[in-house]
Amino acid sequence: MSDKSQTPGPGTLAVHAGVEPDPTTGAIMTPVYLTSTYVQDGVGNHKGFEYSRTHNPTRTALEVAFAALEHGTHGLAFASGLAAMDVVLKTLRPGDEVISTNDLYGGSYRLFTTVFAHYGITFHFVDLGDLDALKSKLNEHTRLIWTETPTNPMMQITDIAAVVDVVKGTATRVVVDNTFASPMLQNPLDLGADMVMHSVTKYLGGHSDVVMGCLVTSDDAWEDELRTLQNSCGAVPGPMDCFLVLRGLKTLHLRMQRHCENGKAIAHHLSTHPAISKVYWPGFTTHPGHEIAARQMHDFGGMVAFTLADDNLQTAKRVVAKTNLFTLAESLGGVESLIGHPATMTHASIPREVREKTGVTDGLIRLSVGIEDAQDLISDLDNALEQALIRG
Repeated sequence: MSDKSQTPGPGTLAVHAGVEPDPTTGAIMTPVYLTSTYVQDGVGNHKGFEYSRTHNPTRTALEVAFAALEHGTHGLAFASGLAAMDVVLKTLRPGDEVISTNDLYGGSYRLFTTVFAHYGITFHFVDLGDLDALKSKLNEHTRLIWTETPTNPMMQITDIAAVVDVVKGTATRVVVDNTFASPMLQNPLDLGADMVMHSVTKYLGGHSDVVMGCLVTSDDAWEDELRTLQNSCGAVPGPMDCFLVLRGLKTLHLRMQRHCENGKAIAHHLSTHPAISKVYWPGFTTHPGHEIAARQMHDFGGMVAFTLADDNLQTAKRVVAKTNLFTLAESLGGVESLIGHPATMTHASIPREVREKTGVTDGLIRLSVGIEDAQDLISDLDNALEQALIRG
């Protein structure tokens, strides 16, 4: 990194972004500033920090890292991914409209429909892979396009640049939930998006020990508005959590490489299993969004979903209960492999008739493929499927 004119690679950014040796002691790791307030030399004369709801040095270092990894100017850290979403939605006013992907995390759907819909904000849920469907809902009241790509859990792909092109010249901003991809696989700001959101709990933290969210933008005015809202409402992460994520980021590029390798191996193996009718993974050339994913992503990720051939709730419950290395749990993106049943877990807050339209049926199972040895994970899934079918 001696050549200051050269843009560091993603792995270098993961290790170094936001991190400077402590000027007091020379400590190579960012200190955990466990303080609520800061001594001032005089009224209004401080060292850049006044109160830890507003700023904290550990959090600031992490926010710089977030911005660098997503090729943005401003990073903001929040107490959770939903807290980050909440602040974005608070920039809207009654009468505003949001167009969202129709396949998305259940918590996002719940926040939209059970909280902000009551404040006079209208939400439209469409397949954002269909630009005509997007255009049919777009009007002078549209303020946000909210997309996940790949989506949770059906792995649908949205052409970010194409969506940006549709709303160009309007007052509509494009926000991309980049949680499934991480900055190692996709950088939406480079494709024209106005903001990137992450559930940091997942791949960025990477070790299932932190709940956090973040936003990254290069829009100075929007960043100022968001910081004012965050400071006013207080949904900030603690310094210890910020330290843990800073530590997790240092291996993000290595972890994502292994997640992708294992995800590919498992997706291809499951695609030939007689007990499975369909596997959802954007790396397949037969995936409807494969061409777009190959163009806007650097790899295809470690998230895989599949539908059992009998599409039966009881069979699905037996499968997820029989794995040993894949742990039955909410969440995703940790070093350990997780297995879940979206219809009764992560997407239970979405009405059945709504979620089934996108393919979230009783026989759908979602995998967060970890960094263990791929063959061990494949054997674990094979054994669980065999035991579940024998009992059935």
